[in-house]
Amino acid sequence: MRVNFTVNGRQQEADDVWEGESLLYVLRERMGLPGSKNACEQGECGSCTVRLDGVPVCSCLVAAGQVEGREVVTVEGLADYSQHREDAHPGGACGTGGCGTSLDSAKKWQAKPADSQTGEAGSDPLALSPIQQAFIDAGAVQCGFCTPGLLIAADELLERQSDPSDQDIREALSGNLCRCTGYEKILDAVRLAAARQGEAV
Repeated sequence: MRVNFTVNGRQQEADDVWEGESLLYVLRERMGLPGSKNACEQGECGSCTVRLDGVPVCSCLVAAGQVEGREVVTVEGLADYSQHREDAHPGGACGTGGCGTSLDSAKKWQAKPADSQTGEAGSDPLALSPIQQAFIDAGAVQCGFCTPGLLIAADELLERQSDPSDQDIREALSGNLCRCTGYEKILDAVRLAAARQGEAV
């Protein structure tokens, strides 16, 4: 079958997709977007987390056919997605959790990679989203395998909640496993991103 959907703000088409093929496989093997990691393939580790119509999902559990006409954001498009959201909603989040990026707004957004297959940025390849920068500044990146999924989950949390409690952060990241750390640096990174987001308001 043929699947047409939006990836990181660009229309994409995947041909010859078989019925049992996962979104993760399509992203990694057909679109050349290796950021979402293939680890457990059972939705247990969170390494393959992407946003599907704004909601974090384990892409290993989503059949490729389910994304027809929908919007997917991977870690490769996170910086542009974050910038788009900041332009639409200064401050990055609503205290009530009642806003965020609507589907209509997301459809108008388009990442600016020079190569739509690799997602490599054109104008500024070093531009990072606030949560990506916070992970670097807090030393939250170790081997990096879990990092893309954690970034996607944390970004979605900060979109919903501008000042999350430690419990909120732990709950939002509870579906993402990391074998390298005790999670403290990861929690520090989310706290740092939230604090910076609060200062920007």
